[in-house]
Amino acid sequence: MKDKISLAMARRIALAAQGFNDPRPGGVPDRRHLARVLSRTGLLQIDSVSAVVRAHYMPLYSRLGPYPLALLDNAAVGRKRAVFEYWAHEASFLPVETYPLMRWRMLRAEQGDEMYLGLAKWGRERKAMIDEIYAQVAERGPIAASDIEGHKGNGGWWGWSEAKHAFEWLFWAGRITTAYRRGFERYYDLPERVLPQAVLDLPIPSVEDAHRELLRISARAHGIATYGDLRDYFRLAPGDTKDRIENLVEAGELLPVKVESWDKTAYLHKDARFPRRIEARALLAPFDPVVFERTRTEKLFGFRYRIE
Repeated sequence: MKDKISLAMARRIALAAQGFNDPRPGGVPDRRHLARVLSRTGLLQIDSVSAVVRAHYMPLYSRLGPYPLALLDNAAVGRKRAVFEYWAHEASFLPVETYPLMRWRMLRAEQGDEMYLGLAKWGRERKAMIDEIYAQVAERGPIAASDIEGHKGNGGWWGWSEAKHAFEWLFWAGRITTAYRRGFERYYDLPERVLPQAVLDLPIPSVEDAHRELLRISARAHGIATYGDLRDYFRLAPGDTKDRIENLVEAGELLPVKVESWDKTAYLHKDARFPRRIEARALLAPFDPVVFERTRTEKLFGFRYRIE
């Protein structure tokens, strides 16, 4: 094992970790191919940007080639769904098996942490509204925020109505989840009516174990990464991760290395692949995991990427 890695090799390691060295399907991609991509990426960031197609559809195209959009749509509905929605890097599709690993964030959100500060403040002041909307979902779900009469937003991206605030607070807290989307609008229901029972029956790990496992997923998805990269993938706080990273190093799962031109220590996943060549050609969405952390994109590819 090398303790110093060239920048070119680091690029190839990162691209292989994200599935760009995998063979493309010979026929029409199916759920097996979706599962393979998710095993590499760990998540698909959801975003409304749709200059070509909505951003969350693009990573599958970049790795599989042409595929039916219904492949992802169908994987996100019904009790046999393969993915669920929650806050990971940002709003994301995650493999359903990841659900127990996110429960710590849901519980913190219910206490007013791990969510937008403005929404947390709103939640402390509007408990009655939250309870009312939860009761509406329990009785009528799946429903959308727009189904609540008398609650209209005031325009703009963040011009949320009172009802929309309550839905978003409950979503953060894990008390409701996305049953499906119509267009880009979420329809919410209770997790116990949406998620596979086998997933709901999985044990909920301790916070420390959940963080370790999320860092493992992040490390596999990166192949090689700095401490900041590893934290950013699931937006984990420094206080939740420093000791966990050290645990993974001590266990031999992460190997500290020096990457050419990087000024910070990098961590190589123990199963990282070292391809001699990457032949992939791909169109990347702004929120593809390969490039969604702009500092990493710049130091890995020498590409300063901004869309704001």
